[in-house]
Amino acid sequence: MTPDPQTTPTLATLIDTYWKAVNTGDWDLFDTTLADDVVYDLPQTRERIRGKQAYSRFNRDYPGTWQTRVLRTIVESPQAATWTHTTMGLTELHAQTFFTTDPASGLITEITEFWPEPYEPPAGREHLVERY
Repeated sequence: MTPDPQTTPTLATLIDTYWKAVNTGDWDLFDTTLADDVVYDLPQTRERIRGKQAYSRFNRDYPGTWQTRVLRTIVESPQAATWTHTTMGLTELHAQTFFTTDPASGLITEITEFWPEPYEPPAGREHLVERY
């Protein structure tokens, strides 16, 4: 299936929408950026989340409040990368997020996110993730 350029957002717009949804907590908008079979990897915690429903729930339930500022976005379809600065209370961290999309659907199919150093994940999300 060939994407319809009239209705399929550009990859840069898709990534902007993803981060806008994260920052505003608009999880319905967030869900519109993801393929049903999206896979999210966190190498530092050795966690993998499979599927839009689980990944959305992971974000909706994440403890605390955070704000992410995108410092740089690089797009080379079907992939994109962002360098971000996230503030969670008094904690400030930089992260790199790598996205792969499906050109046919225009949705994100894979996300790998790198935080500064390995850490143990917070309790309470075991039902959503695989550990590796």
